[in-house]
Amino acid sequence: GGFVGNPVGFRCVKLIAEAAAAIPLAVQDHQCRYDRHPVADLVACPNPAQGRAELFEALYGQILLTGNGYVEAVGGAQGAMPFELHVLRSDRMTLVPGRDGWPVAYDYAVGARKHRFDMTAEVPPVCHVKSFHPTDDHYGFSALQAAATAIDVHNSASRWSKALLDN
Repeated sequence: GGFVGNPVGFRCVKLIAEAAAAIPLAVQDHQCRYDRHPVADLVACPNPAQGRAELFEALYGQILLTGNGYVEAVGGAQGAMPFELHVLRSDRMTLVPGRDGWPVAYDYAVGARKHRFDMTAEVPPVCHVKSFHPTDDHYGFSALQAAATAIDVHNSASRWSKALLDN
């Protein structure tokens, strides 16, 4: 793959995701910028396993790799702040279109198990962040998809060079 099996692709995605995750965030509305805010507190400590930088590095990495990032908001009563935020793996997520073509749900599959996120709820449980895709209304287009041929050539050349050195 362009990320796991290619040191150039891996380093590019890692550098961009780390740099983007390091950018400070500000919470503001049309009137003022807040020094303290519940959203900033949630993002600072999004879940027990991750801090702000790790959450955003995972989100940006998913967007760079697949063109899609999914953030799940967990807990909280209807209309209240969630307790946790989690980045979901894009390769496990499938959009479920309604009769009009717009998403009514997302299915998250792990092995044979599926969890359905109902996007018709008053407060949808998942935020889908996608990059621009010129021919797909539902999914984003990743930079690695555009570079797939060049990555394949680089990987093939690396395998050939290694085989030559092994002989």
